[in-house]
Amino acid sequence: MKNTIKYVAMAVSILAFADGNAQAAKSNKQQNTYVGKEITNENDAAIEKLIAQMTLDEKIGMLHGNSMFTSGGVKRLGIPELKMADGPLGVREEISRDNWSPAGLTNDFATYYPAGGALSATWNAEMGYTFGNSLGQEMRARDKDMLLSPAINIVRTPLGGRTYEYMSEDPFLNKKIAVPLIVGLQDNDVMACVKHFAANNQETNRDFVDVQIDERTLREIYLPAFEASVREAKAYSIMGAYNKFRGEYLCENDFMLNKILRDEWNFKGIVVSDWAAVHSTVKSLESGLDIEMGTPKKFNEFFLADKLIAAAKNGEISEKEIDKHVRRILHTLYQVKAMGGKTRATGSIATEAHYQDAYKIASEAIVLLKNENNALPLKLDGVKSIAVIGNNATKKNALGGFGAGVKTKREVTPLDGLKNRLPSSIKINYAEGYLERYEEKNKGNLGNITSNGPVTIDQLDPAKLQEAIEAAKNSDVAIVFAGSNRDYETEASDRRDLKLPFGQEELIQKVLEVNPRTIVILIAGAPFEIDDVSKKTNALVWSWFNGSEGGNALADVLLGKVNPSGKLPWTMPKTIMDSPAHATNSFPGDKTVEYKEGILVGYRWFDAKKIEPLYPFGYGLSYTTFAFDNAKADKKEYANSETISVTVTVKNTGKVDGKEVVQLYSSKSDSKITRAAQELKGFQKVLVKAGGSETVTIKVPVKELAYYNIDTKSWVVETGNYTLKLGSSSRDIKKEVNVIIK
Repeated sequence: MKNTIKYVAMAVSILAFADGNAQAAKSNKQQNTYVGKEITNENDAAIEKLIAQMTLDEKIGMLHGNSMFTSGGVKRLGIPELKMADGPLGVREEISRDNWSPAGLTNDFATYYPAGGALSATWNAEMGYTFGNSLGQEMRARDKDMLLSPAINIVRTPLGGRTYEYMSEDPFLNKKIAVPLIVGLQDNDVMACVKHFAANNQETNRDFVDVQIDERTLREIYLPAFEASVREAKAYSIMGAYNKFRGEYLCENDFMLNKILRDEWNFKGIVVSDWAAVHSTVKSLESGLDIEMGTPKKFNEFFLADKLIAAAKNGEISEKEIDKHVRRILHTLYQVKAMGGKTRATGSIATEAHYQDAYKIASEAIVLLKNENNALPLKLDGVKSIAVIGNNATKKNALGGFGAGVKTKREVTPLDGLKNRLPSSIKINYAEGYLERYEEKNKGNLGNITSNGPVTIDQLDPAKLQEAIEAAKNSDVAIVFAGSNRDYETEASDRRDLKLPFGQEELIQKVLEVNPRTIVILIAGAPFEIDDVSKKTNALVWSWFNGSEGGNALADVLLGKVNPSGKLPWTMPKTIMDSPAHATNSFPGDKTVEYKEGILVGYRWFDAKKIEPLYPFGYGLSYTTFAFDNAKADKKEYANSETISVTVTVKNTGKVDGKEVVQLYSSKSDSKITRAAQELKGFQKVLVKAGGSETVTIKVPVKELAYYNIDTKSWVVETGNYTLKLGSSSRDIKKEVNVIIK
C-alpha cells in the first residue's frame, strides 16, 4: 500500500508540472469568473402549498435543532430534516443525536483536507474550487445538506485560536479563496454555511464580548469576504457569531442580519446560529435569524422551540413572521434538491482522487521561509543517514483540540512521508526530542479569560534531549520538526503568547550545535516568534495542518520533486507587540473590545508604522528565481465603470520549473483621506518553465479601488493618480504601473 501511495503521488506531482502551462492559462482566463447559482423562485407555488398545510408546531419545529446537527422536518408532508455537518478540515464523524459522543459508525471515515490557513497560502483560486468541490462530494456521500464552513473571519491577532482555520489577515485574499470554495461546494447540491458573521476575531470572551468597530473599518476590512460570499458565490446560508456587535448579540442584530445582509446584499438564504449563540425568542427571529442550533439544553427548551410556540399563541409574534423563516428554509432545501424530485449529486468519500486533491493543496501551501547556501532541496549524494527529530514528525492533527476534526483512515505524518520518499539505502534515525506536555492544573479556561490557552511545560526531558543529540551527531543531515498542533491551537481558546512551546527553541539550538546541516520545519497554523531560530538555521520551512497527504507533500518539497510555491497569508511579526491589536493594547478587551487600529490590520499596520516584520505578508521563496518585466496597463486613464488590465512578463531565471505568485497592490500617495500605504487588489499564480517566460494578466475593476465614505454611506473612488505595484510579496515590489482614474 505504501508504495502505491508513493507512486500515485509522484505521478500526480509530475503531471502537475507537465500540465502547468495549461493550468496557468486556464487560471488567467477564469480569473474572477467563479459565480454561484442564485436561489430561484421556481418552487414558490409548491412552497406556499406546503406552508398552508403546516400546523404552527410543525413550522416552529423547522426553526430549531431537533438533534445535535439537524433541524426539524415535517415527515407527513415530505419535508426532510436539514442535515448539517462540521467540516473546516473535512466532513466530521457522525455523533449521537442528543450529545457530543461519537455515534461509533464504521462508514464515516473521510478525507482530511488542509486547514484554511494552508488553503489561503496557496494563493490559488483554483485550489479554493478544488477544495470546495472535493469536500462537497464527500458531504453528499454522507447525505448532508449543509457544511458549517468556510470560516472567513479576518486574522486580527496572531494569538487567535482559530487562525489556523481562518484564512488571512487580508479581506481581498479571503474573498478570492472563499468564493471559488463556496461555488465548488454548492455545485454538489450542498449549502455552504459561511461563518462567523461577523467581527468574530477572538476566542477570548467570545460568548459575550461587545465588538466596537468604526463603520469604515467594518466595511473595508471585516465585511468584504462575507459580501463576496453572498453577492458572487451566492452562499445559501450564513452562520451568526457568538459575540455582540455595537451592543447587540450577532444572532439578534437587526443592523447586520437585516439591513446589511438582506437589504443591502440581497441575501436570499438562511441564517443559522452558532451553537447556543441565541439569547432571545421574538427579537432574534425579527432581527433576521432563521434557525437556532446548539447545546446543552433539551431541544424543546431552545428559544425558537416551546418559547416561540408560547410567544405566537400570546400574540407576541405573528404567524406571518414565522412563515417567512419557514419559506427561506424550504427555498434552500429545494435549491440543493433535498426536495422537489430532481436528481441530486450522490458524491463519493475518502477516495484516492480526494486524497490527491488534498495533496495538490498541501503541496502548493508549503512556504519556504529561508534557504541559505541552497540547503534545500536535500542533496542525497553521499547521504547515508538522516536524523528526524521532534514530536511533530509523528503528531497527527486530523483530530484534536476543541472543535471539528475529521475521522480519517489516512494521515501521512512527516516521518511517514520521508519513509515513503527516501531511498531505502538511507537510514532514518528518529528521536522524539521534546514531549508535548501541559500543566494539568492550568490547562486553560476555554473562552472565558484572557491569555487562556493551555500552559505548556517547556522543560526538555534530559533523556529525550540526549537521544536527539545522539541522532543528530550520528547522521549526515538533521531535520527538526517543531511548531504547534491542534491541541495547542484550538477553537474556544486564544494562545497566551507567540513563544515556541515544549522547549522546542532549546532543542533546535542543541541540535544545530552538533549538526550544522540542520533543517527546521515548523508545522502550525499561526505565527510564532522565531527570530532567533530563523537567524541560526540555514533552511526554514513552514507547513500547516496539511491534510491526509501532508507528509508526502512535505517530503516532495524537501526532496525537490515539488518546487515550493506557498506564500504567507498573514504577517509574521518579530514580536507580538509589533502586531496592531497588541501595539494599540486593544486585545482582548474585557466586556468590550475596540478595534483601535482601524483599517490598519496586518501588513497595513506594518507598512504605515514602518515596522520590519520577520516575514512579510505574501512572502515565500522558491528553488528557482523569477524576474518581472514589461509591466504595463492596457490604458493610461480609466472611468469608474471600467476594469484596469495589467500585464507583466514573469521570467524563470533559474534552473528548475517553478510557480510564482504575482501580487498587485494599489497605492495612492496623494489621497485626501487616511489610507493604507498599499492594499492587495489582485494576484495570479503562474507556472514558468526553467529559462522560460509567461505573460500574466491581472484585472482590477476600478471599483476595487474605492474607500467607504462614512458621510455619504457609499463607496467612493477617488479620482487622480494611482500606483499599481507588482511584486512577489508585500515587501518585494519589482515593478510599478501608474494609472489615472477620471
